[in-house]
Amino acid sequence: MAEFESIATLDGSGSFDAYVARPDGTPKAAIIIIQEIFGVNEGIRRKCDAWAAAGYLAYAPDLFWRLRPHIELDADVPEELQEAFGLFGQFDQDAGIADIEATIKAARADMGGGKVGLVGYCLGGRLAFMSACRTDGDAFVGYYGVGIDGLLNEQHAIGKPVLLHIPTADGFVPAETQKAMHEGLSDNRHVTLYDYEGLDHGFAAEMGARRNEEAATLADGRTAAFFAEHLA
Repeated sequence: MAEFESIATLDGSGSFDAYVARPDGTPKAAIIIIQEIFGVNEGIRRKCDAWAAAGYLAYAPDLFWRLRPHIELDADVPEELQEAFGLFGQFDQDAGIADIEATIKAARADMGGGKVGLVGYCLGGRLAFMSACRTDGDAFVGYYGVGIDGLLNEQHAIGKPVLLHIPTADGFVPAETQKAMHEGLSDNRHVTLYDYEGLDHGFAAEMGARRNEEAATLADGRTAAFFAEHLA
């Protein structure tokens, strides 16, 4: 069973929708899927459905709701890709983190308590890292997160496990940024980084031209094992 449900903002000033997919029976835990710059599109909803099929309660909050609710864009359509870049430039990331925190609270309340993991892609990968520094989630995964080198001064606040997937030929995360991430996080016992040699941004997209089936399967398997360990 899956549908959009309303979540109140932390300050009570409004509400936003999240796509929610529920497992059969009692959830193992909850997982929040954090969107790319393309909104809560079919690919993100499919990821939610897959986590629900694996026994988790899955939420995907519509983080662009302040700009335009329920936007869905396709990375393979040039005009929509440019539109997504424009939305990224307008997006208030601090407000997004507050909405993620509200989603964590909603998921915990939905389960009557329990652990919550977060997994994000692209912009969502960045927000997953920010969430590890700023929220009370229980485990965090970022796929090809952008600009994480500029967030390293927050890593002292990380107290829960973090996993980062890094494609080495990422057109949006250059080699010097990847180096800064590896060097800057090397002494942080909470953080694990995996490199994917020769792969580009978006390799684990659920659908479309960016997907690399072999690498996506490998990364998703690592993510599943990570959550199985840390959300148990």
